[in-house]
Amino acid sequence: MKTLHVELGDRRYPIYIGASLLDQAELLTSHIHGHQVMLVSNETVAPLYLQRVIDNLKDFEVHQVILPDGEQYKTLDITNRIFTALLETRCDRSVTVVALGGGVIGDITGFAAACYQRGVAFIQIPTTLLAQVDSSVGGKTGVNHALGKNMIGAFYQPQCVIADTDTLNTLDDRQLAAGIAEVIKYGLIRDKTFYDWLQRHVADLSARDGDALSHAIEVSCQNKADVVAADELESGQRALLNLGHTFGHAIETGTGYGVWLHGEAVGAGMAMAADLSLREGWISIAQQTEIIELIKSAKLPVTPPLEMDAQRFHELMAVDKKVLRGVLRLVLLKDIGEAVVSSDFDPDNLDATLREYGR
Repeated sequence: MKTLHVELGDRRYPIYIGASLLDQAELLTSHIHGHQVMLVSNETVAPLYLQRVIDNLKDFEVHQVILPDGEQYKTLDITNRIFTALLETRCDRSVTVVALGGGVIGDITGFAAACYQRGVAFIQIPTTLLAQVDSSVGGKTGVNHALGKNMIGAFYQPQCVIADTDTLNTLDDRQLAAGIAEVIKYGLIRDKTFYDWLQRHVADLSARDGDALSHAIEVSCQNKADVVAADELESGQRALLNLGHTFGHAIETGTGYGVWLHGEAVGAGMAMAADLSLREGWISIAQQTEIIELIKSAKLPVTPPLEMDAQRFHELMAVDKKVLRGVLRLVLLKDIGEAVVSSDFDPDNLDATLREYGR
């Protein structure tokens, strides 16, 4: 087992990474300080892993709520089921809410914990690669709105993150590829050494090589932890973690939540960000080509769906969270391993990218 930490002063918390962690009860119980636990999972993950978590909680009053599975259910209405369960079981402010599932479960459970009685403890047990390398770490919680992804939420840190790599054995190939998109992102934005490693080992990740996956999760989490510790509330460098996400969120919103997985949309979004970075003269054609090939090697799309034309991208990107005072900011690449958040790009170049990629 590897243990990393997100360094946030008195809110410092560990990320545990390794195999068979669901069977190590003390990892979970040592971070539960009251007597009540509310387990939140979904219809896909609960039959696989919920009972193993319950077995670790024999000394606690345990309740559960099982939600439908899918990005389309990341809504206020579905989140309200968690509040209802907490109230019906008379959970008090000492309750610990545990998220067992992928990014959607982690995001809405964290948001519910942030809101219930103005904030109760919660723990992340991510079961997808995307959640283990990205969404479970850093305290971004929230839900989607019909007009924009993740536009309603809160920064709210967990007590710990328990990433049991064995749970990836039940992940389908599409979900695995979606997680690799976020892994590639870390190499592109701030870790050239990791990017070079990915060039050699991306096929190993797709083939579920255990050593490769463990290394990728550890390096990704360390990168995420370092960024969050330096900029918890995304006032500066944390925004770099959104490479490809402005384009990607537009794809998710425009096609309907759940049609494209988040990582698939980010894959195409990173390809579009590379295209715009090339047009700005910041990266070379060779670098752009290499980036595109890496994304494709991870079995991810590099072009958006047919219904996303340039006008639709413009409409949806206008409500992105990085828009300030009406000005769109994008995460672009100055070089491989060096990203910037910039509004100082040529709008004609953005139009050219959207025309190139929009149908």
